[in-house]
Amino acid sequence: MDKKTLTTEEAAIALGVTPARIRQLITEGKLPAQRFGRAHVIIEADLSLVEDRKVGRPPNAKAAPATKKGGKK
Repeated sequence: MDKKTLTTEEAAIALGVTPARIRQLITEGKLPAQRFGRAHVIIEADLSLVEDRKVGRPPNAKAAPATKKGGKK
């Protein structure tokens, strides 16, 4: 069985994110990859492990809830 491998750039295009985000997912252990010299090699089937992730940053726990400004004069 031949497994198709991708570079970080190819994986980024497939997931619609930046190569830096792919490297971050690898560092966090969420996306398996193998080092090949200075580059990472990702098995295409492993992209399914991070396809359904939430997009964007998590909410800041320290942020106070937004309040409406203004009022009666």
